[in-house]
Amino acid sequence: MTAVYTGSCLCGAVRYEVHGLLRDSIACHCSQCRKTSGHYWSATQAKTADLHLLEDRGLRWFRSSAIAQRGFCQHCGSSLFWRPDGADTTSIGSGTLDTTAGMKTSCHIYAADKGDYVDITPGVAQWPQDRPG
Repeated sequence: MTAVYTGSCLCGAVRYEVHGLLRDSIACHCSQCRKTSGHYWSATQAKTADLHLLEDRGLRWFRSSAIAQRGFCQHCGSSLFWRPDGADTTSIGSGTLDTTAGMKTSCHIYAADKGDYVDITPGVAQWPQDRPG
């Protein structure tokens, strides 16, 4: 999907635009995503160069592992971004977009870690850990 997409945190202290491609959403059930979101975290992804912050007064980054950091709003607590070290992409919480027209969930990763209360829709790919490759 190519267009200009907009999104924000709940309170508006972080607002952004994406000028470029967004991939379909991937649902991650790993323990870190579950802890940061309270559920599984569903995210699209864009090239970091295509992500433009319009408002960043609330944006803070948290080093959540040895390989990545997470961006969140310090005022309202919204989880917004996941950025792996050394990559040219940033994952963007799908729920933070103002519109997700045409977006679908392409797969579930770390499904072995999912909560017992989660039922994954049959027919959507799922991987016990990360996607192969």
